[in-house]
Amino acid sequence: MARGPDPAPGPAAPPPGTPVRDTARDRVGVVMGHEGPCLRLRPLSGGREWEADPAAVRPLTQAELLSARVAEANDRSRR
Repeated sequence: MARGPDPAPGPAAPPPGTPVRDTARDRVGVVMGHEGPCLRLRPLSGGREWEADPAAVRPLTQAELLSARVAEANDRSRR
């Protein structure tokens, strides 16, 4: 029996340690690892992890990373 072509693979998931934006939740985090079909993300400054669909995650630009780190530092200084 002839086999059809393999389905095209989805986008490659970013490796652990990559700062990313979860576009489904509009949150910024760091890839901690992969669990089944999901990515495990953690906020840049630490905290509780969440699961994200790899298709809804994109790496941050250097400008976005800097902006996110400044926003977190400002938030901490207000507490």
